[in-house]
Amino acid sequence: MKMTSLQRRELLKLGGVIAAASAASGPATAAQAPAVRTKARIVIAGAGAAGLAAAARLSSALEGASITLVDARRDHYYQPGFTLVGGGIKSPGYVTTATSDYVPAGVDWVQERVEEIDPDANKILTESGRVLAYDFLIVAVGLSLEYGQIEGMNVSLIGKHGIGSIYHGPAAAMATWEAMSHFADKGGRGVFLRPATEMKCAGAPLKYTFITEDHLTRRGNRGKAEIVYNSNNNALFSVPIVSEKVRMLFQERDIKVNYGRVLLAIDPGKKIATFKTADGLEEQPYDFLHVIPPMRAPDAVRNSPLPWKTGAWAAEGWMEVDKGTLRHVRYANVFGVGDIAGVPKGKTAASVKWQVPVAVDHLVAQIEGKTSDSIYTGYTSCPLITRLGQAMLVEFDYQNNLTPSFPGVIAPLEELWVSWVMKTMALKPTYISMLRGRA
Repeated sequence: MKMTSLQRRELLKLGGVIAAASAASGPATAAQAPAVRTKARIVIAGAGAAGLAAAARLSSALEGASITLVDARRDHYYQPGFTLVGGGIKSPGYVTTATSDYVPAGVDWVQERVEEIDPDANKILTESGRVLAYDFLIVAVGLSLEYGQIEGMNVSLIGKHGIGSIYHGPAAAMATWEAMSHFADKGGRGVFLRPATEMKCAGAPLKYTFITEDHLTRRGNRGKAEIVYNSNNNALFSVPIVSEKVRMLFQERDIKVNYGRVLLAIDPGKKIATFKTADGLEEQPYDFLHVIPPMRAPDAVRNSPLPWKTGAWAAEGWMEVDKGTLRHVRYANVFGVGDIAGVPKGKTAASVKWQVPVAVDHLVAQIEGKTSDSIYTGYTSCPLITRLGQAMLVEFDYQNNLTPSFPGVIAPLEELWVSWVMKTMALKPTYISMLRGRA
């Protein structure tokens, strides 16, 4: 794609803003204050984005601490890139690196799965039965994809029978791309949805719907296809102004919307998806179906004393943390960051960038016998691809206020090429910096 003069100006302007931001929050940020000397034992459960970022910041902020990272995963996935792989924009290799690349020197990495968490006894149990005692615990175990809650669905079906699902990993995202590309070549009925649970990157279902529609259009097959998006509730996005913008774009591109639909079952042989509605069950035929499974907390958290006991997040097992400090409301030496945190917003990699420094500040202050005034305001970012080459960079907080990082450069509700560049090129280096505690 040839760059226009306007696009060059946008990119140069954006480059200046990013450079300034990097200078302000680069490698020196985490090490500005002298390291705090301590013998505290700190366990970090989970070595995804949140866990690795926490390990990096703690290792810079503390001297003499025993920091243990617990996770069996050898591969690290850049999950914001799964949509790009599923859209034929990036290869699976783009999202895959080694966890070992980001484990800081001096941090002990126990390469096992967390089996149990006992906050009353200040210890966790690994899958081999190893007991790890702690003075402070950061829980960053992510979430569990519950494909089995959809009758007839299992991950072996991804890429077969017209079924796709980008969430399961790089291979699944690639298989989804192949299934979607076949659909874009033929046309037919494409069915899209989101689950009724909390979920990571709630914009991904919308992005993938837009991307599929654009592939159909580019191949001259849009007139041969019907695209249907099934929302689990009465909105398309949690931020009302963004929901309305998406509704307008769907209307412009003849994407039909069904509200109050939750996927219950799939018949792969007949290519029929069954949804729960307010009026009963509804069968929808499909030629391509993009499945996004229900999501909930992993067993180690759900079966512990850490989840919410009542309210919206109790059934799925999300951790009962203070939404501003990420500290557990009943266990003062436990923090929850990333997808596992039971807060109103924040299951994105961009949220991790803002959550982890807050949790670490409060933990370090507690070690020093001080308090911290750091607050997480719910910052969440969604680079919402609307067609190949264009996106909206939507950023917002707990109050559904739009909080643009580049005012005057990127208008959050406009489809822009520069926002596309941010999503496909600029965000991954920022993400890597975050893992190393430098963003």
